[in-house]
Amino acid sequence: MSVVLILGSGPNVVKCREWPRDPFDRIVAINNAWAVRPDWDDLIHPDDFPVERMPVDMSAGQRIIRATEYVPLQNTLGGFVYAGGTMAFTASYWALTALKPRVIAVLGCDMVYDDASKTHFYGKGTADPLRADVSLRSLEAKSARLMALAARQGCAMVNLSTDESRLVFPRATPETAADAKPLLPDEAVIDAALAEEERLGYYVPSGKYWKEESRFDVASIDALDALWLKAVPAL
Repeated sequence: MSVVLILGSGPNVVKCREWPRDPFDRIVAINNAWAVRPDWDDLIHPDDFPVERMPVDMSAGQRIIRATEYVPLQNTLGGFVYAGGTMAFTASYWALTALKPRVIAVLGCDMVYDDASKTHFYGKGTADPLRADVSLRSLEAKSARLMALAARQGCAMVNLSTDESRLVFPRATPETAADAKPLLPDEAVIDAALAEEERLGYYVPSGKYWKEESRFDVASIDALDALWLKAVPAL
């Protein structure tokens, strides 16, 4: 697998409707983003995604990725407390582990909600990152962690958005995404951050970390986030 495009539900995701398919080997849609363009390959969603919002007709080769598939894979890279409990990160970790691409390019995943009337491409929705969630205290740090661990696997993370973003990924275009190379992270900092994750022991194999939230120390998570932000080059 070479270049994977991940589509979130941010308002700017509609820009990809006119993009040719050629630059991308696989298209992964998160939640409602399957409706943006018909040629998606994988639809990934949480267990509470409404049935009435699922696609009715699917083409041969299109598939649904559910929690039973993505939770075990995300657990191999630290689980949900450390990765960030929102589907933009979950989809990326799933793609990284299941598809093993050379590049993961994202669109509609900026997680900036300045316009309360249009939080998603379909209008107003419930934005996961706005929850008071212990795993989402620093979206920037969570994206830095993802980018650093992807780089260790030889995968570059890029953002195809031109808008303000909470992601720290380098920017790219559909035409340049395939040329992206992983930014060299600070390996010593990564090792230190992973060691701290191991020491804290905030692993929840089921993925339902919110059921154990009382045992997670916010100050420790903030310190860990600060460490991950040091792991990637300043952009």
